[in-house]
Amino acid sequence: MMLPADKGAFTLRRATGTLAEGADKLAADLGAASVEAVLAQANRKAVRKGAPAAFGTMRPRPHEWYAFDEKDNDTPDWYPQGLTCSEDAGSAGVPAFVASWYFKPLPPVAERGIRVTFLSPQTLRYQHALLVEARPDGSYTPINIHAGGIAWYGEHLYVADTKRGLRVFDIGKILDLRTVQSDLGDGARVGRSEGRFHAFGYRYVIPQTDFWRVVTPGAHFSFVAVDRSTSPHTLISGEYVGEAPTGRVARWALDLTDGVPVDAYTMGQAKIQGAVSHGGRWYLSQTVDARSNGRLVVESGGKVSVRAFPVGPEDLTVSGKRLWSVTEFRNRRVIFGVDL
Repeated sequence: MMLPADKGAFTLRRATGTLAEGADKLAADLGAASVEAVLAQANRKAVRKGAPAAFGTMRPRPHEWYAFDEKDNDTPDWYPQGLTCSEDAGSAGVPAFVASWYFKPLPPVAERGIRVTFLSPQTLRYQHALLVEARPDGSYTPINIHAGGIAWYGEHLYVADTKRGLRVFDIGKILDLRTVQSDLGDGARVGRSEGRFHAFGYRYVIPQTDFWRVVTPGAHFSFVAVDRSTSPHTLISGEYVGEAPTGRVARWALDLTDGVPVDAYTMGQAKIQGAVSHGGRWYLSQTVDARSNGRLVVESGGKVSVRAFPVGPEDLTVSGKRLWSVTEFRNRRVIFGVDL
């Protein structure tokens, strides 16, 4: 059962530093693309109801799901973690899901940071973009974090940074390397070099524009979500804890204002990979291991129920009166939706 917790432990402080300046400089040198434009020319195709192994013993299976293509499903280097959608954003102009991935390379491959994927549920086309940190001189580097959760609200994309807080990216700054001299065929380089732009072969980069850092060390940010059923709308983040049911979750009024949460709870469940509140209920995505089915824990009015869930469920979002999540393990990587 979820019980009230000290919300002060999740107090955030804005720490923009030179991030906005660096992002503006990079945006001045590169042309920007809208989400609609990115999806219109997306270079990969998801498979509707592909990778069924993701659901293990789950019955019934979800109403709808989209598997990443064979290459992305099988790669041992990139792992999906976070999920958000255009309904979270409220004004995206086109239906879309956005998933975050972290790079988990096998030696001797070097670190490549984090990326996001824009996916159209209408066309099934999707496109990756690299998230970067830009400096005031216009140079940029990858960001080496877990990116366990992601939330899209307005023009802001919030990405969980486990021990530090929430990194913020501007959806208005999806920057297209094809507008300048770049080498998209070079998958080993990143940044500016000899007048050319590189991003490990990605066409798009999105620079970080802001940072909300946790004030007191100790609170972890393992996932992120948006609840548009509250007034005002709330931003949610919380903690993955391995074996003990001590993980906490907190909610902030958007747009964060003073950084103090409106409330916080102990979730009473271990291994929570995602949490979202909606319509007075809490939904918790619980994992077991890479071979076993997870669980969806639902709490309403102090009563807890458990539903079947796929293998390796992660972050949560709400779209079209359904609860959506993404799974992380190789050859079982899907975005799926179940009834609320």
